[in-house]
Amino acid sequence: MVLDDETFMLKLVAHMLKRLGFKSVITYDNGLAALEWVALNSGQSTLILLDLNMPDMDGMEFVRKLVALNYAGTLILISGEDERILQTAEKLVRAHNINALGHLNKPVTMEQLSAMIDKSFLLQSQPEVAKKTYRVGELHAAIANGELINYYQPKVSVTTAMLIGVETLVRWQHPVDGLVFPDQFIGLAEEHGLIDALSEVVIRNALVQAKKWLTAGLHLHIAINVSMNNLTSLTFADFVYQEAVTAGVSPLDIMLEVTESRLMLDQRIPLEVLTRLRLKRFRLSIDDFGTGHSSLAQLRDIPFDELKIDQSFVRGARHDDTARAIYHASLALGQQLGMAVVAEGVEDIEDWKMVRNSQCEQAQGYFIGSPMPATDLPQWLADWTQRMPPTPVVQP
Repeated sequence: MVLDDETFMLKLVAHMLKRLGFKSVITYDNGLAALEWVALNSGQSTLILLDLNMPDMDGMEFVRKLVALNYAGTLILISGEDERILQTAEKLVRAHNINALGHLNKPVTMEQLSAMIDKSFLLQSQPEVAKKTYRVGELHAAIANGELINYYQPKVSVTTAMLIGVETLVRWQHPVDGLVFPDQFIGLAEEHGLIDALSEVVIRNALVQAKKWLTAGLHLHIAINVSMNNLTSLTFADFVYQEAVTAGVSPLDIMLEVTESRLMLDQRIPLEVLTRLRLKRFRLSIDDFGTGHSSLAQLRDIPFDELKIDQSFVRGARHDDTARAIYHASLALGQQLGMAVVAEGVEDIEDWKMVRNSQCEQAQGYFIGSPMPATDLPQWLADWTQRMPPTPVVQP
């Protein structure tokens, strides 16, 4: 279906769709008639190409009414509006749980439309598998039975391409389901009071591994994610310090990444814990900067050493003026505050080039290396060194 109030656009896009192999293409120049067709044909798998700016019923109102009809098809937005409006509209469509392939700017070209349609067929051939949910008792047993394991994602210097550290990422090695990712159990741990026990396992294992690497001649900075729930415990700073002493790892080599996934209602205890950690010479990083509750207020109130620019402002930013502007502003802010800045989400060579040209200090992402077991790091390092030979820093 093509919905557009411009007769020429209706004919043009319909012609393109037929050339791409669509046998049935219907066109409407108003939302009301299009909705009537959707209501009568709710069982059909439909792709709707929707113009945003139309009289009587605009594209956003049309989408809202599609939701009321339980529309289960796919949507492509077409408009001559500003790119930021299109991006916001696309996010709204996805927030309504409608499959939005993306948006096309007018005038639409055959190449653009063909690429978008190919994406549609690819998604249809790979249906999303619902993630399994777990009970709190299962997670409690997993912690007790040692089923939680650490993976490590490399962080490199953008200037020299040398490995400088790793970020610790927990996984659940489930005896039946295999490797379970943290988005399936971290929230469960926070909701049911298991996050401290979980974090203690992650921290202890990470520090033991850091000592193994150090003994093998590999001196790395170890980043460990810390939940805001951990920071409500007055004993947390002492626990981390004692574990570092026991493992024989310097606090200066440990970066605690704070992600504020929920609003900090009472700041007194977290601020005390974070300040004590800094006094003990642990380093602090504000993670996913620019999203959630990570904001300028946290930079003002908490003595962070590092700022991690969220991947949504890095990955593909060369094609997104808004994301790129936020990336550069975040980078400049971190540098002006004397903080180390890490670009997350470097997914390909173009992301790497953008980050390198911006003179960001550090980077991580799948272009560099995916999270891996500790035993895989030496082979990754050999492969990375061959792919990106280190560039020594020349002393003046």
